[in-house]
Amino acid sequence: MYQNKITLTPQDILEKEFKIDTRGYRLKEVDQFLDVIIGDYEQFLNIINDLEKEKADLLGEIMNLKQELRNSKLNVEVAKNTSVNTEVNNVDVLRRLSQLEKMVYDLSNKNN
Repeated sequence: MYQNKITLTPQDILEKEFKIDTRGYRLKEVDQFLDVIIGDYEQFLNIINDLEKEKADLLGEIMNLKQELRNSKLNVEVAKNTSVNTEVNNVDVLRRLSQLEKMVYDLSNKNN
């Protein structure tokens, strides 16, 4: 992602050559400073790559958690619907049982 925004690579910095002027800088000092810049630059690139990998892992984990949440919501809905149906079925069973009891007790009362 950030790779397109970075212009120089550590190799570009290492291979850069400047024209030497009679009143130029000391080459050894420039080279030492550029070596420090190259080291930092490599560290920045490593950090960016590590963070990109971490971000991809976290995005994958987020997707998994969202899917689990969707599944849980579906399970809750199914459970709600099932409990409503169970209550209706229980009420029906109780009505039928009550009717059977009436019929049985009526028959037993008639026989006595």
